[in-house]
Amino acid sequence: MEGWQVCSLEEVVKFIDYRGRTPEKTEDGMRLITAKNVKMGYLQNEPMEFVDPKIYDGWMTRGIPKKGDVLFTTEAPLGNIAQLDTDEKVVFAQRIIVMQTSREVLDSTFLKYMLLSNLMQERIHEKGTGATVKGIKAQLLKKVQISFPNSLLEQRRIVAIVDNAFEGIDRTIANTKKNLANARELFESYLNAIFTQKGEKWKWVSFSQITTDITDGDHQPPPKAPSGIPFITISNIDKQNRKVDFSSTFKVSPEYFEKLKDNRKPRKGDLLYTVTGSYGIPVIVDHDMNFCFQRHIGLIRPNDATNPKCLYYMLLSRHLLKQADDCATGTAQKTVSLSALRRFSVPKIPKEEQEKIVDELDVLSEKIFRLEAIYQQKLAALNELKQSILQKAFTGELTADTANQATKTAEGAIAA
Repeated sequence: MEGWQVCSLEEVVKFIDYRGRTPEKTEDGMRLITAKNVKMGYLQNEPMEFVDPKIYDGWMTRGIPKKGDVLFTTEAPLGNIAQLDTDEKVVFAQRIIVMQTSREVLDSTFLKYMLLSNLMQERIHEKGTGATVKGIKAQLLKKVQISFPNSLLEQRRIVAIVDNAFEGIDRTIANTKKNLANARELFESYLNAIFTQKGEKWKWVSFSQITTDITDGDHQPPPKAPSGIPFITISNIDKQNRKVDFSSTFKVSPEYFEKLKDNRKPRKGDLLYTVTGSYGIPVIVDHDMNFCFQRHIGLIRPNDATNPKCLYYMLLSRHLLKQADDCATGTAQKTVSLSALRRFSVPKIPKEEQEKIVDELDVLSEKIFRLEAIYQQKLAALNELKQSILQKAFTGELTADTANQATKTAEGAIAA
């Protein structure tokens, strides 16, 4: 484009590379910024972690970041972009590269928006390597080609337009997320109210008294096979939808599966329950397909007097989630032991009442699910709008009028 120049990142950006190093953390002190703090477009406070201020001079020898510098995550995840939002001294952990622009040539906020665009994300990911965790080497990142207006005034004009458009879009995103949270809160509150009430014929008993078995998966790594029976790990549990994702499981032989004890062979009506890491997530087995699972997943088999769907909803209630929180042990990864799970205090509810509860919660759950789907679609549309504006910004097509019109059109459609 006329008036724009093309060059590699290393020609106009200084790289301050803190990959491969993480200092010892302390309870308080100087702020530590890790890859977990760097999100797409912003720096979040959580998790708030600290290091001893005494290490600063000896640690930050690769360069001192300044407010406005662009932060880039090199892996887990690859390509998240934010800007440093403080003049205070901070320490960086591994998997972060700080990008300092030659500010008389390239505006740092312009660089942030450019790196957030789909075009640049594609270029970055094309140079990424790794099967399990994709990352990028600094030398490859430095060679990524960028283009920008020669004039700083033009760069800042584009930044001002994008800032203004994104401000309105981000407000709409925040409101949509709030509505989404409110919908989930409505369901959780109703769910909790049901399972903390005291029906006339209810009795409070231990969890083991409404089940026939509570066990976990094989404690030894199974022998993998090119085909056969799916073997799921905790990573196959879709936490949001509480389903099993069978698309990326490995397989074990039918002979291995047949040798498992019956209580380690899930069947329709059983419940899976994560017990390690992201513990407390129930999944109801609603099919007859054979599969097996690792020890980080528990299997709960309801007795004949217990409706599996009612038990599923019960496990989602705050009453049981709090019991899981209270008994979880461990430092790196919290674990709910099977013995603790068996002792959970639960209501023993007559079968006919369980069926009524399931009917009520199924209706409400479906309504909430539809609302969530609408809100998720709105969020996706808003993020697509942001990318559309970035696309115009970096192809020289962005004006204040086009940005405003795109924002009004999308917001009107989303509000409908």
